[in-house]
Amino acid sequence: MNKFMSLSEAVTRHVHDEASVALEGFTHLIPHAAAHEIIRQQRKNLTLVRMTPDIIYDQMIGMGCVSKVIFSYAGNPGVGLLRRMRDAIENGWPNTLKTEEHSHSAMANAWEAGAAGLPLAVFRGYRGAQLASVNPNIRSLTCPFTGEKLAAVPALAPDVSIIHAQKASAKGDILIEGIIGVQKEAALAGKKTIVTVEEKVDNFDDIHPNLCVLPGWSVDAICVVPGGAHPSYTHGYYRRDNAAYLEWDKISADREQFLKWMDDNVINASPEDFAGRIEGLMQ
Repeated sequence: MNKFMSLSEAVTRHVHDEASVALEGFTHLIPHAAAHEIIRQQRKNLTLVRMTPDIIYDQMIGMGCVSKVIFSYAGNPGVGLLRRMRDAIENGWPNTLKTEEHSHSAMANAWEAGAAGLPLAVFRGYRGAQLASVNPNIRSLTCPFTGEKLAAVPALAPDVSIIHAQKASAKGDILIEGIIGVQKEAALAGKKTIVTVEEKVDNFDDIHPNLCVLPGWSVDAICVVPGGAHPSYTHGYYRRDNAAYLEWDKISADREQFLKWMDDNVINASPEDFAGRIEGLMQ
């Protein structure tokens, strides 16, 4: 089966209303183009999963796509506040938003468990922390071998995982390099996995230790979207657009200003537009 398709087709096939969706990437390789396509297709009542919701989720929340977020830190890198997420939590605009907050350690372990097909993650954590008092999915168990009390959280296994990467080979393997974060685990944990890439190549000729290759069998759709991580960055292709992150803090501060920006830059745009946004950032 040919897994190469347009981003529009991939989202139409695999991302449905009320699905749990993860768009992962830790500062690096954040799949912004995929998030924008979900917004354009007006998906609703999504549960979004992500270790660090930044402006990618701020935009989706502000456009009414989201009913719940599972996360470990919510902020705009370099600025701090996610204004659209805060507005949804405090004021219910554009709709109410449920939250399930964890630590980074819990989320990382939950991704590992999901990738391994396990029902839960067990780790040392949350000792003395109060998150368990507001999150019923933080529990504990006793090690049957040592008697040690350990933290436990449900494994992460979303309906759809979406990541961005550098390259896809002609046979459908995915090459990721640089700060990999939890892309590998998210891709393996998702019931369906969509990958956007900078380019398609015949083979991976330049193989070195600082990379990860996902086999083609772990991926359901591959979409070639040059610049698809902007304003995040793709190692070896373009730098992070710090100015765009700073500007987002101003754009997102006002509802009407936010909606106008989204209309101009997302609703009336396309995945192809991402390639034009990285001029001046090329490495």
